[in-house]
Amino acid sequence: MSAAIAQSEPQSLILPDLVALLREAADAAGAFVHEARGPVKARISAGGKIDRKLADVEQHAVHGYGWYASYGELLNQVAGWAERLEADGAFGETEALLAQLLFSEYAAQMIGGIPMNQGETIRPADLGVTPETLEKLFAAPLLTLVNQGGGQAVKIRVADLVAASRGKATVEVTGLDETFEMIRDQFHAFAEEKVVPHAHGWHLRDELIPLELVKELGDLGVFGLTIPEEYDGAGLGKTAMCVVSEELSRAWIGVGSLATRSEIAAELILTGGTPAQRQEWLPKIASAEILPTAVFTEPNTGSDLGALRTRGVRDGDSYVVTGNKTWITHAARADAMTLLVRTDPDTTDYRGLSMLLAPKQRGDDADPFPTEGMSGGEIGVIGYRGMKEYEIGFDGFRVPAANLLGGVEGQGFKQLMATFESARIQTAARAIGVAQRGLELGLNYALDRKQFGGPIFGFPRVANKLAIMAAEIMGVRQLTYFAARQKDEGKRCDLEAGMAKLIAARVAWAAADNALQIHGGNGFAMEYEISRVLADARILNIFEGAGEIQAQVIARRLLEDGN
Repeated sequence: MSAAIAQSEPQSLILPDLVALLREAADAAGAFVHEARGPVKARISAGGKIDRKLADVEQHAVHGYGWYASYGELLNQVAGWAERLEADGAFGETEALLAQLLFSEYAAQMIGGIPMNQGETIRPADLGVTPETLEKLFAAPLLTLVNQGGGQAVKIRVADLVAASRGKATVEVTGLDETFEMIRDQFHAFAEEKVVPHAHGWHLRDELIPLELVKELGDLGVFGLTIPEEYDGAGLGKTAMCVVSEELSRAWIGVGSLATRSEIAAELILTGGTPAQRQEWLPKIASAEILPTAVFTEPNTGSDLGALRTRGVRDGDSYVVTGNKTWITHAARADAMTLLVRTDPDTTDYRGLSMLLAPKQRGDDADPFPTEGMSGGEIGVIGYRGMKEYEIGFDGFRVPAANLLGGVEGQGFKQLMATFESARIQTAARAIGVAQRGLELGLNYALDRKQFGGPIFGFPRVANKLAIMAAEIMGVRQLTYFAARQKDEGKRCDLEAGMAKLIAARVAWAAADNALQIHGGNGFAMEYEISRVLADARILNIFEGAGEIQAQVIARRLLEDGN
């Protein structure tokens, strides 16, 4: 059923020479971001160098510049996606209207203000740009898309196309090759059968994901997806990781996140471990013989990992660990920990930190931490369940000295930093999966719910929500895939990975929130799945770099490097 009684012919809704127009608009947005760099940098500089205190005072402008830069790169990647599809003859009506709608909305936001969250908006004036720089946002291609690209008829047609795709994993042609789409189809089918029917019950009962399912995922190669074949992994790279993470997280983020700790541990060992450590640990991680967990965060440190205090003191052939950790995911059931400790007591920053590969006994609900020297308790959470969160205390906990990652003390923070690109790419992919589930649930409810004589899908403000969800998901998906490709090609991508994570987290929250709004009062009832998706979506803007930290990292990189 159409979302409107009458509308223009679908093809007439697509602007002429759209692909070229998208490229021109993306270049204009990029020119604004480039020219805005100067005035923002000037506001936080002293003596020709960036002053950290001034940067803190001007956080709104600095973080806002990070958002503007992220929007600019997202539009650039969507334009590139459109160009590639057009060259392959695959840029159809759905893809054209999604791109057109996204550009219309994001260009309008760049002009009028980008929502960094529900209560903070960054506007061009906040960046201190000159009138000449501001004019870049009023370039003809951008204004054409703002004024003509996202009208009501476009949104209605997009909603109809979304409805026609009901039951599919994606709305648009993603631009990935057949191998990746085969992987998507495989994991979509698996998740529909093994996860979707049970996820909400597991969430409501706050249960651990069944070990039988963990084993099945291990047999499918999920935990060794990016581990090289020489260590018994699949060696498929980060793009494959994105596809798998999307599909599993679309079913439930708890299942989609099971492999996150394995991914982090493998990346740590691959980039920082000794040859012997790689041979010892990676095959076991790949096969899911061991389930690792990441033990980094401490009470009162949050994102300031350099300030952590948990001690690792060398005692013969062991390190003796003392201290407290918090927000440790899947900690009880894990067989090993990547454990960040301070091995140099004379330091107070990141330079005295080391990473330990710490074996532990697997616990259960009755005895979560049976290992000598460890204790802990569960942290109750509103969402992101299935693995559980814990606080852990270490008192005389011993780790073999041979398990010092890389064999050299003081390298822990550097080793951890090397994993951030992959972790943020995967988190963006998980967010896409959550957003996709929000879109799916909102669509299903809108089509099935009857009010005032027909499905509520027929009301424009319902259809509009679904249309913008689909457009935003498409956009952030392309930015995430770009970061993954960069990583797979051995290129630096911390900037792009951070941008993808920053926007994807907001897109997931918006999709879940709008899907719940479509449900009305029923969405607030715990029996409805959308209530879980909303709770799950909220964590994405906090872990793997809170939105504020992420925006700051993006901006500082651009302002300092001048890229």
